[in-house]
Amino acid sequence: MLKTFTEFSTNAVLNVGDESLLKPYKQTKQAGLFMFIRTNNSNAKIVVDSIPHTIKPHSILALTTIQYLQFIEGKDLVVYQFNREFYCIKDHDQEVGCAGLLFFGNEHMPLIHLNEKEQNKFDVLHEVFVDELETKDNIQAEMLRMLMARFIIKSTRILKAKNDTGTIPPSKDSKIELLRSFNVLLESHFRQEHSVSFYADKLFKSPKTLSNTFAKLDTSPLKIIHERLILESKRLLVYTDKTAKEIAFEIGFEDASHLSRLFKKHTALSPSEFKKQLKSAS
Repeated sequence: MLKTFTEFSTNAVLNVGDESLLKPYKQTKQAGLFMFIRTNNSNAKIVVDSIPHTIKPHSILALTTIQYLQFIEGKDLVVYQFNREFYCIKDHDQEVGCAGLLFFGNEHMPLIHLNEKEQNKFDVLHEVFVDELETKDNIQAEMLRMLMARFIIKSTRILKAKNDTGTIPPSKDSKIELLRSFNVLLESHFRQEHSVSFYADKLFKSPKTLSNTFAKLDTSPLKIIHERLILESKRLLVYTDKTAKEIAFEIGFEDASHLSRLFKKHTALSPSEFKKQLKSAS
């Protein structure tokens, strides 16, 4: 089952279907679209940015346009794909509050586990999606965007309310919102700005306040910045022919040795050694 909506005036695209939408990703390539992959009664296996993942039954995974995806296996999936022209996450963030939580370039991908009640709600929403895709009229585009907003809001609420071990205490809400805002800023600026003070200033916080707040979430702003830089370096090393020096300059290091030291600290390999290891493994 595959349903597609296109809007020629804006170049908007929405695809709703099953695992057949993921067949083009049997060979690794950049996602190019925002995606939700929902499993039903069985696991799905994918590789994202060269890291294998198993999506457990009754779960939703969100992917961004910049991530590299390989689809290994999965059946009875529900897949939504859309571009920025259909629904711009950044422009609509005030209403859905998902940027930096569902969609950002960090290596920690959001995985949402659904209980039975939540499964039923998403089943109903999917039926409405399909029905609306079959209804051709002058408000179809608006209706589909409203449905996508509802899907994103529901997913974000569940993600905010839960983690792998249970419910997130209400006291963490403001901290999570700060982390979310930090992630949004980081995605826009990580290639140029590597200092905690830059992001703290943008968030009207002191670096110390930012670090203390993130410590209560078992992380730190500097750690997140470094993880994002390492992730981007790995993407470019794995999926492009760029040299370590070219990558260093692309992500804001004036001296390639600075990236090399950071990369080695996180991976125990220099970028060049990492690239050689990839070639020997292929």
